Amino acid sequence: MAQNTQRVQMTPLGYRALVDELKQLESTGLPEAIERVAKAREFGDLSENAEYHSSREDLAALEGRIEELRDIITRVNVVDIKRSGEEEVGIGSVVMVTINNSQHEFSIVGEWEADPAAKKISHESPLGKALLGKKVGDHVEVEAPAGKVTYIVKSVK
Repeated sequence: MAQNTQRVQMTPLGYRALVDELKQLESTGLPEAIERVAKAREFGDLSENAEYHSSREDLAALEGRIEELRDIITRVNVVDIKRSGEEEVGIGSVVMVTINNSQHEFSIVGEWEADPAAKKISHESPLGKALLGKKVGDHVEVEAPAGKVTYIVKSVK
């Protein structure tokens, strides 16, 4: 398998969350999953032991997530977030925009931190790409399934 060497942009908060998740999985999740496999093995005939097969699948998924987190963490470039008074949108910025006379606030984050429901949008998303480098007062057009949507940048924090 080819190793991915592409750098991953991430805010300090997002990086800390990944590191914390990895520590939790390695210290608690993995030992618990291994224990579950061991207990299921005691239930008897492995060929007909659904609990054993289920626990092995869960362990494999957990090990996969741990490997994924380790890989991401080795490739992270933690972005230096500038503070209030920043003039242009970048990763880590909180941007207030107006869309059709309603205001919305978005945080621009790295792709691994994105959570649209929490208004955290990736710098790689169409809106994130369009907002990067913009300043207060700029108009940004983004192609959406329903057509072009125009955003007006109201503030950058």
